Amino acid sequence: MAWVYLTLAGLFETGWAIGLKYSEGFTPLAPSAPTAVSMPASVLLLGIALKTLPVETGYAAWTGIDTVGTAIRPGSIGLIVLGILGLKFAAP
Repeated sequence: MAWVYLTLAGLFETGWAIGLKYSEGFTPLAPSAPTAVSMPASVLLLGIALKTLPVETGYAAWTGIDTVGTAIRPGSIGLIVLGILGLKFAAP
């Protein structure tokens, strides 16, 4: 069940990250309200998931879901994966 909470937390994280662009400093209500709700929902669900999952795993997955969710171009995801592989294999 922790992975379900973590996935939902990542989706809410994506929602507020995208919503920030459209909220224009929280002036228009329509995009600001969902953004304001998504922020605490993301952190709350992450906290619930971390009661079971290790912090390292949970945080990495949470930010990974957000990164994939907010990526505009699929090539960006490929570059992230290449960077991770480069760090993995270049490290002593």
